[in-house]
Amino acid sequence: MEKMSMGARNEYLKVVRERYFKAKNKAEKSRILDEYCQNTGQNRKYAITRIWSEEGSRSMRRKGRRSNYDGEVTPVLAHIWEVFDYPCGQRLKPILETEVERLRHLGEIDCSDEVARKLREISAATIDRKLRHQKEVSGYRQLKKGSRPGSALKQKIAIRLTEWDTSEVGNVEVDLVVHCGSSAGGEFLNTVSLTEIYSGWWDGLAVMGKSQDATFRAVKEMRGNSPFEWKSMDSDNGSEFINDVLYKYCCREDIEFTRSRPGKKNDNAYIEEKNWTHVRKVVGYLRYDTAAEHQILNDLYQEDLAPFKNFFQPVMKLVSKERVGGKVRRKYDKPKTPFQRLMESGQISEEKKVQLEATYLSLNPAELKRKIDARLDRLYQTYQAKNKSSEVHPHKRQYPPTVRSFMIQPSPAGLGV
Repeated sequence: MEKMSMGARNEYLKVVRERYFKAKNKAEKSRILDEYCQNTGQNRKYAITRIWSEEGSRSMRRKGRRSNYDGEVTPVLAHIWEVFDYPCGQRLKPILETEVERLRHLGEIDCSDEVARKLREISAATIDRKLRHQKEVSGYRQLKKGSRPGSALKQKIAIRLTEWDTSEVGNVEVDLVVHCGSSAGGEFLNTVSLTEIYSGWWDGLAVMGKSQDATFRAVKEMRGNSPFEWKSMDSDNGSEFINDVLYKYCCREDIEFTRSRPGKKNDNAYIEEKNWTHVRKVVGYLRYDTAAEHQILNDLYQEDLAPFKNFFQPVMKLVSKERVGGKVRRKYDKPKTPFQRLMESGQISEEKKVQLEATYLSLNPAELKRKIDARLDRLYQTYQAKNKSSEVHPHKRQYPPTVRSFMIQPSPAGLGV
């Protein structure tokens, strides 16, 4: 077969293209392509590209997939995403399945039955895609302020790594989050942050200073508020936790008391994660050291933030982890709220279940979110009034001021003449 010239191939392509787009089925199109490739000697994929890219064929191209989630779905989806504090698609999907009708009933969203159905059926990947242009990605480094080491009592307290039985309810990790701003001097507020391993249930209380007594009273109060029985408690090596008061209390109450290795934050990975998502990301890095700020923080934690996080913020649990080459592939279970995990655990009393269910039905997640924002505004206004400043940057990490000049300039040193 003689080699076809460029002009002849182009003319032949026009004829083939017309036949190709008039073909009734895939089999006929395949035969036309086979014929064209045999006559021209061109690669099949290249021939397909030429047919679809030829000028004049654009109007005959296939239309894209029809979107099931139109412009009526996205605004409602974005509003719900904002109400529940901007979760990822995996965490937002179970929220949509259970909370859409609830929000409609409460009057927080106004949408048709068709839109509500689509919101309940939308996939996690589609959620992320629909919200892509609205997401603002910003990360803040965690504040690193060390606690003073504990006493010789540490020798009596066993070290625990992250080897938890994640199928058992009642194991908690506790830590302290400091609110000292740019200076660790003087007395300032600290958040005693606590999480339960199985469900991800979180609680927090602000205390003034780092005294053993204040920390102990906060831990004791949080235990009283917990809907589950405590079996063990794990902390870092700070003296606010490693002390006789808390140690004897745990022995008396039959609570296993363990600690992490010094300087190894990953030993307390569960609470370190909550310290960022539930405390630092919310209240920022400012210095809080007044009674007014103390009251606002505790009202925020107990009345609004803890219920919002525990009843309406799904968490994912790691199911398996496998290393494939240079990557680690992790598999997670279906995201569920701490409330849902506790209700499904079968490890809490019927009385507690009834109390949790009643609390859940009494809450409005959108109203909680508005209250959280209002309390944070009040907290920042109080901080501004205290410091007589016109602006505040709560999520900007605070650093100590640097010395730029000496008050008394030193005399130049050198050899005399």
